[in-house]
Amino acid sequence: MDNKLPKVVAAFWVMKIAATTLGETAGDLLSMTMKVGYGLSSMILVSMFLVSLVAQLATRRYIPFLYWTVILTTSTAGTTMSDYMDRTLELGYAKGSALLITLLLGTLATWRFTTGSLSVDDVRTRKSELFYWIAILFSNTLGTAFGDYLADSSGLGFAGGAALVGSLLVVVLALTFFTKLSRVALFWFAFVLTRPFGATLGDVLTKPRDKGGLAFGTLGSSAILFTVLIVLVVMATMKQAKAAGVRPKTESV
Repeated sequence: MDNKLPKVVAAFWVMKIAATTLGETAGDLLSMTMKVGYGLSSMILVSMFLVSLVAQLATRRYIPFLYWTVILTTSTAGTTMSDYMDRTLELGYAKGSALLITLLLGTLATWRFTTGSLSVDDVRTRKSELFYWIAILFSNTLGTAFGDYLADSSGLGFAGGAALVGSLLVVVLALTFFTKLSRVALFWFAFVLTRPFGATLGDVLTKPRDKGGLAFGTLGSSAILFTVLIVLVVMATMKQAKAAGVRPKTESV
């Protein structure tokens, strides 16, 4: 198979933040605004994730629309799953985050032991890709719990939480350019951090002004973010098609 994942460049991180922020607002739209509840919302969204994942695993190349659909479904499912664990099951943000960190580290360790590498630059087997998506689901769920902790329990508030995580992402970016630290480790650290950044940014967009938000609401914020993500996916699809069109043809022997 061709590499099933997009290249990790600046556009990737912009789309990741847009998708995870949309996952936060869309998950809250379903579970809270529409009053579906955390448990039922999680069942619905996990089902959507599984359907999109099966379609993604069945392909043999990177398809931007399909890939980012799976990212979005992991993000929305992660939002409601985290809320269900922290609020309905009353685990709290600390216990919920500790459990999710354990699951994420266990997934990464099993992936490394089974395949020999955690690199996302050359995922060409379904086994590696399956580990990749499991790790993403846990990382997005963990990011929601951590983002909620920063926004609700740390005293930083929504904007303060977003500023803190944004600063940590800048540090990771600097470490990537100016040090020889493991690029794989830095990738996963940044991947986890973009989720709480999206969660706190989503809260900034949705919450009322008296609570430090911009008062766009879950519906308005979701519509804005969905439009942004669609535009970016269309651009990525056009770029992918152009690259495929200029790919040199090999002569048959």
